Amino acid sequence: MTPTLIFDIETIPDTEGLRTLYSLPHDTTDEDVARVAFHKRRQQNGGEFLPLHQHRVVAISCALREGESFRVWTLGSPDAPEQEIIQRFFDGIEKYSPNLVSWNGGGFDLPVLHYRGLVHGIVAPRYWDMGDDDREFKWNNYISRYHTRHMDLMDLMALYNGRANAPLDEIAQLCGFPGKLGMDGSKVWEAFVKGEIDAIRDYCETDVANTYLVYLRFQLMRGVLDRAAYEREITLVRDTLAGYQGEHWQEFLNHWRQ
Repeated sequence: MTPTLIFDIETIPDTEGLRTLYSLPHDTTDEDVARVAFHKRRQQNGGEFLPLHQHRVVAISCALREGESFRVWTLGSPDAPEQEIIQRFFDGIEKYSPNLVSWNGGGFDLPVLHYRGLVHGIVAPRYWDMGDDDREFKWNNYISRYHTRHMDLMDLMALYNGRANAPLDEIAQLCGFPGKLGMDGSKVWEAFVKGEIDAIRDYCETDVANTYLVYLRFQLMRGVLDRAAYEREITLVRDTLAGYQGEHWQEFLNHWRQ
């Protein structure tokens, strides 16, 4: 059976790149660079969410369902450079050709990884194959929106209609899962400035757990899993997370029980 890899990224402003784009002095602090970028963005459209090519990846978390096992982890060490964690992500695709599952991965995570891949000279031929090397990839690849080798579950559930998109946090909670705990994407930069990279990685891991749980409910809805198989998968996730030591997993399980 093809492995299933659920993924999520967390990002901060690419302050080094923004210095170049806005011709800011090299001694401008990262915080001041970000303030300039946020200010310019507010002037453009009234919000602070930066264009995707102005983001830098600080965490990529994955949940892998393969064989009889399920596990969740974050790529690289907390101080690993961005280039390393992005290359690790694409190396995993190169080696295992998993089915990818995300929530808004087509609208955010993957485009960011594309741009950062260009910046760092990342090599990812399997990911970019659209049938030139493997004929099967012509009909089902990671790039085409309506293919299932990458399933953007948010996009699919909305029937590819942006007006129908829903946030993962609310869908997870409506399904009886924990949802986001104590942090969301808007707080990642603040946490990073405070040096709380471990908290960012923990938050990213719980996001992929929520995504996988919603994905299981979707598999039940479309008949890929029957009720008994769905319950076995849910039990596998619970038991796996209960064996992890992190406080974020204990909080996750406590909210799930409630």
